[in-house]
Amino acid sequence: MRKYLIAGLLVWMPLGITFLVIRAIVGFLDNTLLLLPEAYQPDNLLGFHIPGLGVLLAVILVLATGMIVANLLGRRLVSAWESLLSRIPLVRTLYAGVKQIMEAVLATDAKSFRRVLLVEYPRRGVWSLAFMTTDQLGEVQQKTESDVIGVFIPTTPNPTSGFVLMVPEHEVIYLDMPVEQGLKMIISMGTVVPDWQKEALLREQPRQE
Repeated sequence: MRKYLIAGLLVWMPLGITFLVIRAIVGFLDNTLLLLPEAYQPDNLLGFHIPGLGVLLAVILVLATGMIVANLLGRRLVSAWESLLSRIPLVRTLYAGVKQIMEAVLATDAKSFRRVLLVEYPRRGVWSLAFMTTDQLGEVQQKTESDVIGVFIPTTPNPTSGFVLMVPEHEVIYLDMPVEQGLKMIISMGTVVPDWQKEALLREQPRQE
């Protein structure tokens, strides 16, 4: 009975949680339709509610904003807007921090969170899974007189918290696994191992026996 119960939970729990999360996101984005004048809201025009129209509106809004800020005039408008926000104490700190994180994660030419590493932490001989954040540390590299890189060691099962370390590049091991697989391994507390590693372990097992 326990075996069948676990097998059933492994089927229904991921489906249920995925459905609830997607429904919450769609519901939240559908609220963006309230930005439209009441006479032009789809529910009033059509006479019934169509789930997901808010997602379409959000995508169109983001694309239109990107097209506007991609030209010279748009960049000037953004600069003026950021200059205004920089004069507000609390908003300035929050906005600048969120923007730096988004630029680091979404920039196509950035190396942030593009590589999975192994770092000897918290002591020699013990390896921790980490993500490369940057290889441009400026003053840190100059004053340490070493080719150091920034790495982020997340905690498990919550990868949004962790430690930022600056480690000499020759002391880290670069892994081939993609960032998504590294995150899965951390969130699952090491139980979800990329397939290629499983195959390598299976090949080595007969030799050990």
